[in-house]
Amino acid sequence: MTSTTSSTAATIETINRFNEAFNRHDVDAIMALMTDDVVFENTSPRPDGERFEGAVPVRAFWERLFAASPRAHFATEDMFAADDRCLVMWNYTFVNSTGPGNVRGVDVFTVHDGKVSEKLSYVKG
Repeated sequence: MTSTTSSTAATIETINRFNEAFNRHDVDAIMALMTDDVVFENTSPRPDGERFEGAVPVRAFWERLFAASPRAHFATEDMFAADDRCLVMWNYTFVNSTGPGNVRGVDVFTVHDGKVSEKLSYVKG
């Protein structure tokens, strides 16, 4: 059995709290878990996704996402971390104006002092 360092355990705890807040669509809780200078790279548009820098534009993104897809949900398929980095494989399900759908992908997180400082998102296909 492998032991988990305290920094790795803290990173996993932060990401678990982030994912729980996301599935509640609790933008205030999500942003409380992100640094003021957070960097978020969305999965779209292809090929590189849109990049948001700072809490204000990232908050606006989450608000738009939840308004457009009020049943958005992330299910973690697998997660592993080392120190301040965490990789989450996920299945994102949603219902929007075109109907139900799902996307599988990966998020690469960096966590500093218990907050997400970077969230880079990638999708299959």
